[in-house]
Parts: sequence; C-alpha cells; structure tokens
Amino acid sequence: MSTIGHFLEFAVRTPDVLESLRFYTSLGFTELECADVYRHKYAVVSDGELNIGLHDADFDAPAITFVQADLARHARSMTDRGFEFDFVRLHDDAFNQLRFRDRDGHSVRMVEARTFHMSEDAENDSLCGSWFELSLPVRDTVRAARFWAPIAPALLEMREEPTTHMRFDAAGAPLGLSESIALEAPSLCFRCHDRASLMAVIEQSGIAYEKYPGFEGAFAALRAPEGSMLYLFDEDFLGEAYEVDESGDPADFPG
Repeated sequence: MSTIGHFLEFAVRTPDVLESLRFYTSLGFTELECADVYRHKYAVVSDGELNIGLHDADFDAPAITFVQADLARHARSMTDRGFEFDFVRLHDDAFNQLRFRDRDGHSVRMVEARTFHMSEDAENDSLCGSWFELSLPVRDTVRAARFWAPIAPALLEMREEPTTHMRFDAAGAPLGLSESIALEAPSLCFRCHDRASLMAVIEQSGIAYEKYPGFEGAFAALRAPEGSMLYLFDEDFLGEAYEVDESGDPADFPG
C-alpha cells in the first residue's frame, strides 16, 4: 500500500444529504451502508469504482479521501518528508484523520479506516457510464506533478497539446491534472455508453445540464445539488483524437 493508502471517496459538503442522494441515485448510483464514525449526517453513493461521500458538515471540500491503517505512523513519516498538515486528529479514543493540500490548494484527507461497506449492487456503471478521471484544475501541470508523483508514482497518461494534461494512478483513483481554463473545480469525468438513456432520465427527473460545456470535448455537464460537476464524454479525451459535433442534433438531446 502506498504512503497515502488506498482511494476511499470523493468527499463533498452538502447542506441537504437527501437532495444529493436523490440526484445520484436517479442517475443509477447505489447508496451504500455507512459505518457510525461521524457525528454529522453522512451518506455514500457508488458505481463500484467511484465512491462519493456526502457530508453535512463544515470542512474544506471537496476532498480526495484515502484510507490508511496505522495512520499515526504514516503521519510521522510524511512529516519527516516535508508534508505540512492543515488538520490532524490522532488519538486512541477518536476516529483518526488528517488533511493536507496540494500545490494548487486542493484538499486531501486520510482516515484510519473505511467509513462505509461496499455492496454487490454497486458493481455496475451508473447511467453516466464509466468513471475515468477525477480532474483537478492546476496552474502548472508539471509543477503540480512534482507534488503528486512521489505519492502517486504511476503515470497513466500524458498529453502536451493543446494544454498539458497528466493522469496518475493515485492509489486507485485516476487523478488528472488539467490546465484547461474551462475547469473551475475538482470534477468527475465519465465515458457515457448510452447517451439516449441518460438523457431520457435527465429529462424525466428535471435535472439541469449544460450542452457542450467547453471542457475537453464533453457533450454535457451536470451540476449536482451540492455543486459537484460531472462531465460526460463519448470517449476518454486522452485516448484517440476527438472531434466535437456541436450541431445540437435533436436526436442527441431532449427538448
């Protein structure tokens, strides 16, 4: 297991857990059973690969969250290697966790144990399709990579033009570093297998979306009630070269 452990969840702050739950489950995500470790309201949805933690709590969100046993020992080792923590709770009678930031200010959390239980019902893709990247907006991809490479040493993909983009395996999370000016906050990217079915559910549920949002050729972007952005693609944008058809064909979108 790496220094930061294993990817656990994309933790977001929501003032209405039930509203966010309805949004994600309407898109085919599965609600998981949570452990009793937090005092605040907490729920998790999953597609078997991506877990989204919905927290009704005041914390620096969104936060890429990893689980690491023997957290105290790893915290000491990370301190010796120059990591600076924003928050540390390491007590025998508490749920241990810590938080630090990358060079662009994105929040990273580590906790001592899993906070939910996986389910066989969550082993299928949601209607959004296959999750392929958690994208972080960065000022300088190479500079950001110098931070992430020691704790996520596996470089999965790299592109230099039209903007520099790197994708790392961050302990189970496909983590993208993007210089795109269209990306405003940490966001989730999916390769949609069935656009027609997804759009039918979006229309039926009254979910607002943006056509062709301008990020890496996505055909649509959904904003969850708590503000998380979900970008939908026909193909992985780091795969073969893509061309975006923005003709607005009524067969592609409802309404």
